[in-house]
Amino acid sequence: MTIASPHLGSPDTWTDARLLYALEEVVEKELNRHLKVAKDWMPHDYVPWGDARNFPEFFEDGEEWEPGQSKVTDIGKTALVVNLLTEDNLPSYHHEIATLFGRDGAWGTWVHRWTAEEGRHGIVMRDYLLASRAVDPVKLEQFRMAHMSEGFESDNRHSMLHSVAYVAFQELATRISHRNTGHQSGDPVCDRMLARIATDENLHMVFYRNLLKSAFELAPDLTMQAVRDVVVNFRMPGHGMPGFERAAAQMAIGEIYNMRIHHDDVLQPVLRHLKVLEIDGLDPEGLKAQEELGMFMGGLDSEAAKFDEKLAARKARIAARGR
Repeated sequence: MTIASPHLGSPDTWTDARLLYALEEVVEKELNRHLKVAKDWMPHDYVPWGDARNFPEFFEDGEEWEPGQSKVTDIGKTALVVNLLTEDNLPSYHHEIATLFGRDGAWGTWVHRWTAEEGRHGIVMRDYLLASRAVDPVKLEQFRMAHMSEGFESDNRHSMLHSVAYVAFQELATRISHRNTGHQSGDPVCDRMLARIATDENLHMVFYRNLLKSAFELAPDLTMQAVRDVVVNFRMPGHGMPGFERAAAQMAIGEIYNMRIHHDDVLQPVLRHLKVLEIDGLDPEGLKAQEELGMFMGGLDSEAAKFDEKLAARKARIAARGR
């Protein structure tokens, strides 16, 4: 796609404002496509309300939470809390993208639509956790307060291209995390709920991936540098929550999200779909970024192979102890 406008300037003078203007019609096209394929769904339909009981603070028949009430596996509990706390920070995410992309035109319409759809995720997950008594509700609220009180500042808030590149990968990473959490939860109700959320996340990924494709066609060198920076420095948005490092380690061992999954199921699919490492005609800075990206992916694959070996050895030890 090529957009010609006397107001855009040359590729050497791209600014966020010019790029936002140049990509506006792509955003409108992708927004219209998204609205045609996205299906409305009701969060309350996915919650097992029949399992709900009163808590004792104000109800005489209230029942304290006990670990044995949960139907969810230990790794499922950990991942559900991490995933929900990530969704809880939606006000900060909305602020970040509304500030960067604006509130007007197609960009603004997308920002508000995305926020509305993401809002369902936190609603249904919290209702599920409380109704099913899957996790300690007091600790969950304490974690929420601590995490949201810190707010969120994107690592990529300095650049529109970096932000678009980041969400193209992050939305897919979130989809994978939700989907694997459902599979590992041990509760079919939880699995069904997270599958519904994952469908939304996949549609969001497609929106941003297609936008990133147009950015490559418009400003290939700058976009390549942005993708290089984002991939090399990628962090999930929940990295600032209490106990995140320990929870992330447990989720890695539990095969919900780890280096192998990050490489094979998140980074590679997007890079391969856009043929990022095959783009030619780049200037020296773009070519350097492309080469560094390729080297990083090779190194990550090697690190993931080492992780795979350690995980296999751990499984073998556990199996041996169980004999």
